Amino acid sequence: MILPIVAYGDPVLKKKAKDIPEDYPKLKELIENMWETMYGAYGVGLAAPQVGLPIRMFIIDPSPFAEDEDLSEDNKKQLQGLKKVFMNPQILEEIGDEWAFNEGCLSIPEVREDVFRQPKITIEYYDENFKKHTEEYSGLAARVIQHEYDHIEGILFTDKLSTLKKRLIKGKLENISKGKISIDYRMRFPKMKKGR
Repeated sequence: MILPIVAYGDPVLKKKAKDIPEDYPKLKELIENMWETMYGAYGVGLAAPQVGLPIRMFIIDPSPFAEDEDLSEDNKKQLQGLKKVFMNPQILEEIGDEWAFNEGCLSIPEVREDVFRQPKITIEYYDENFKKHTEEYSGLAARVIQHEYDHIEGILFTDKLSTLKKRLIKGKLENISKGKISIDYRMRFPKMKKGR
């Protein structure tokens, strides 16, 4: 089932999410719905807060990036098989010189900006079967994970922009929260006037 994606301005996107207990109701079904929602919106990652749930879980499948001609073969390989569920994750380490990449977000459609992040991470998380993993990622894979991880910390990519950039996109963000935007996937807008 495709779930509506929560738009910019909804308080759930600014909340620090809570850990998921092993007996979380209908977890498998939620994960399946999140995959369907993400693919339906042509996303490469989706965090639970983006479907209105303040829980520490996100999914990623950055394989579309593997088609980028500019990437090294190693990078392409890492992105291709990387379809994963991260539950109760903890980023243990972020290292390296920050680099810029143009990011977007399903909750903030039509806004793309350069965001600086460190290129290497070590993350500890549980998979959908509650098996614990500690893994290292770099490049675009690390970036997709960092972007989704920020969601469960209540941080949006727009929070990482300069004061000037934030001022320049303020009107756009306001319109998104009111639903004054044309998109081809289901969304829930926090400031949309009822009865339209």
